[in-house]
Amino acid sequence: MSSILQSLQKTVIAGVVLLLVILAVVASVTGSAVNLSSTEWWRFLFRYFHVLAGVMWIGLLWYFNFVQTPSMPKIPDAEKPAVSKVIAPTALFWFRHAALWTVITGAIVAALGGYLVPALTLTQGVHTIGIGMWLALVMAYNVWFIIWPNQKKALGIVVVEADEKAKAAKTAGMTSRINTLLSVPMLFCMVAQQNGGL
Repeated sequence: MSSILQSLQKTVIAGVVLLLVILAVVASVTGSAVNLSSTEWWRFLFRYFHVLAGVMWIGLLWYFNFVQTPSMPKIPDAEKPAVSKVIAPTALFWFRHAALWTVITGAIVAALGGYLVPALTLTQGVHTIGIGMWLALVMAYNVWFIIWPNQKKALGIVVVEADEKAKAAKTAGMTSRINTLLSVPMLFCMVAQQNGGL
């Protein structure tokens, strides 16, 4: 078991295998089988992928805002390059791609459910999830077109003058805070629509 847990790839694969075992056990106990031709099954599967991607996206957003950013002033200057050169670029890779896959899988779920356009046009009955979708789209835009370009400058991936680097760090930080602010109502709207909240 420890050899599996020492590798992230093996751990994820083991998690998928465990999920498949659980599904097989539940199917054998309940006598129900997966119907791959069912739209409901695919909608459920993409909702699952949507939740996985969303957990990674918002988890990393909150990691940056609740852990990394407040901790940076406490880290000795000699140790800061470990964060800015190793940890932050890797976290930002997963952050921006999780945002992308959250949007893609969410759009697929909405399309399969027949409410993509009505939600985006804030039609009564799906307006709550529509608001959540618009908030998520703004947040994803911020990730790809404001935070990431400015973080590349702030982290030295793109070389710029010191004053532009400081300005880029501030812009990325403030936009990340905006996304943190937006994440609270966005998550509420997503959960409320699915559970009859609004």
